[in-house]
Amino acid sequence: MSRRFRHLLPLLSSLTLLACSSTSEVDEKLKDLPLPKHWQGHEQEIKQTLPVENNWLAELNNAQAHELVNKALANNHQYAIQAYALDIAEQEMIVTGSELWPELDLAFRSGRNKNNDTDTYSNTNSLNLQLSYEVDIWGKLSDADRQANFNYLAQKSTFEQYKQQLVVNVLNTWFRVIEADKLLALYQNRVANSQQNLAIIESGYHSGLTTALDVYLTRNDLNNELTRVSEQQTVKTKVIRELELLVGEYPKGELLVNANLPLLTSEIPVGLPSELISRKPELKASWYELLAQDAGLAYAHKQRFPSIVLSGTLGDSNPDISELLSGSSLAWSLLGSISAPIFNAGRLKANEQKERLALKQDEQQYLDTLYTAFSDVENAITTEQNLRNSYNTMLAAEENAKIAATLSFEQYQSGLVDYITVLDAQNRYFDAQSNLIQIKNRLIANRINLHLYLGGDFTTPSLENKAN
Repeated sequence: MSRRFRHLLPLLSSLTLLACSSTSEVDEKLKDLPLPKHWQGHEQEIKQTLPVENNWLAELNNAQAHELVNKALANNHQYAIQAYALDIAEQEMIVTGSELWPELDLAFRSGRNKNNDTDTYSNTNSLNLQLSYEVDIWGKLSDADRQANFNYLAQKSTFEQYKQQLVVNVLNTWFRVIEADKLLALYQNRVANSQQNLAIIESGYHSGLTTALDVYLTRNDLNNELTRVSEQQTVKTKVIRELELLVGEYPKGELLVNANLPLLTSEIPVGLPSELISRKPELKASWYELLAQDAGLAYAHKQRFPSIVLSGTLGDSNPDISELLSGSSLAWSLLGSISAPIFNAGRLKANEQKERLALKQDEQQYLDTLYTAFSDVENAITTEQNLRNSYNTMLAAEENAKIAATLSFEQYQSGLVDYITVLDAQNRYFDAQSNLIQIKNRLIANRINLHLYLGGDFTTPSLENKAN
């Protein structure tokens, strides 16, 4: 070992220790956030201590719903895009990991040259085996590999979250079709009721028992109901097209749905807030993205240190191709090179600072995603409780409105009230029926979304997913 190289040993050793001493710069507070012990809407609920349900789709006893979910998972275009994105991330992980291994290339060259002075020709042939390897002395390549692995895990969790969201979208849209169909049937009943009223009023008018005003009011009510039916038919067709797009079919608006809106009265286990972090794919994806950025910062930091590359060549050259690698003229070389950045106008330092700022940005993004996830659960729990109360009060309102509509028409025929009172009572009754249908669907949608917000899987997770 030369004396000059011995003088460089302390410097190289200190650089090695400095580079390898770089640890994670993720804020430690993120790993131990102060979380509530219970959901705000469930302080006294015993069910909150039970684990969140998986395989919740099995509770929906409808063959069409399960068939639509399977179609969406097989044919949805956006879902396929997410699957390809996951495959791309996997290949990028392989590409980055290959940098840790030596690279071996085989090069063959063949040429023919003419010497103009002697008017002769000569052949040149060469075959070389070239080996190059960057020594990962600072762990820079390992950091790049770690970043690619975290990016893959983040993409995998994002894919799982999109899968859960797709199932939720399919079911919510399917129930919206049912809601639209029930409302359409109700509006059609209102048309029939208005037509019946008009026939009675016109008959009374011709007999001199009712006034022309009552006839015009009834005709106006009938036209309004016919308009409502036409608008509802448009709404139903549009929602059916949304559902057809979700399952990867052409949006013809012709999908037939024949089902009822179930009334959900049972509680579901909501688990503990602290469990949400490790269960919900969206939160896991955000955390992996943060760790990937942390690895990217370490890589940018170590870019400022020297690179050590070893290269070797084994080959032969001969005018006669058949004599290549004959063993008599094989040549080999082994080289080592060290390159270190000296002046780059602050580019590498700025890159490191940029990655550090991006890390801080990702920390805030993670916190935002986390607290948004908590907010979604809290809102869904509160919404479910309030919707149940609304359904019970609206059920009573419907019963009262039904009785009032019947009494008002009887009193009108007896001459005790005018027809405006009848129209008002009938509208109140039909509005109560419409509200009941809509509240039932909102309860269903909120329950499905609550499963999603809690990180509950619509199927039973595999052992591989549990391990991850």
